[in-house]
Amino acid sequence: MPRTFAAGASRSAFHAVNSLRFFRRPPVLPGFVPSFGFSVLYLSLVILLPLSALLLYVSDMTWAEYWQAITDPRVVQSYKVTVSGAVYSTVIVTAIGFVLAWIVSRYEFPGRRLIDALVDLPFALPTAVAGITLSALFVPTGWLGRWFEPLGIKISYAYPGLVVAMIFTSLPFIVRSLQPVLEDLEPEFEEAASTLGATRWQTFWRVLLPSLVPAMIAGSSQAFIRSLGEFGAVIMIAGNIPFQTEITSLMIFVRLQEFNYPAAAAIASVVLIASLLLLFLLQVVQGRLLRRT
Repeated sequence: MPRTFAAGASRSAFHAVNSLRFFRRPPVLPGFVPSFGFSVLYLSLVILLPLSALLLYVSDMTWAEYWQAITDPRVVQSYKVTVSGAVYSTVIVTAIGFVLAWIVSRYEFPGRRLIDALVDLPFALPTAVAGITLSALFVPTGWLGRWFEPLGIKISYAYPGLVVAMIFTSLPFIVRSLQPVLEDLEPEFEEAASTLGATRWQTFWRVLLPSLVPAMIAGSSQAFIRSLGEFGAVIMIAGNIPFQTEITSLMIFVRLQEFNYPAAAAIASVVLIASLLLLFLLQVVQGRLLRRT
């Protein structure tokens, strides 16, 4: 009996070792050292060095000069315009992006692939071209602007145009964050909820939506950050009226045109710090949501 048990144990151990050898396949990419070295080199050349140069440029300023540059009334108003426009556009684009992602992922219909491809158009289209196109569409005599003119709503060269441009450039972030999650959701969850007597709305709110919240937060945060840094599309449609439709990116460009490079670097540092803080906050929130799910 002991010999039989020992033989069975040895055979089990042999099969376990063979299974481990099967799953421990050699990696497709090179080892950790060359891969990590290439990643660090890329980050250093493309991201870290330019950011370091910006911070070094700002370090030559005194605190009083730096504070005066970033708290100029015109600059402060640009912060408010940029943040408010990003908030409005993120709320709207989250709703629109969710509907688009749901339709593309859940239904089969003629033209589905075309709609799916058009979602990525803001990534491929230069933002300046997008701004010119949107401004031409929403002027009072444009194809879309003529419908808003009788209502007294001005979009092009006004604050609403700024929000429209941000919506256009940030839409793909919502759709592409939600679409993979929607496609990976197994229909068994919905069938189980239906078997237990849940209505469609109950299934959506209690079964589907909790699984979509992390992806929705990630996409909305990326869309918000993208809107904060948008430049080309916005300046072509917003009108760039001081204290009304000037965004922070435009103020950096204005300071460069005035040859006030330290002030431009100071304003850019504010945008950089805000973006880094938002990205860090996004990582923290995503980590907590993933641990809960």
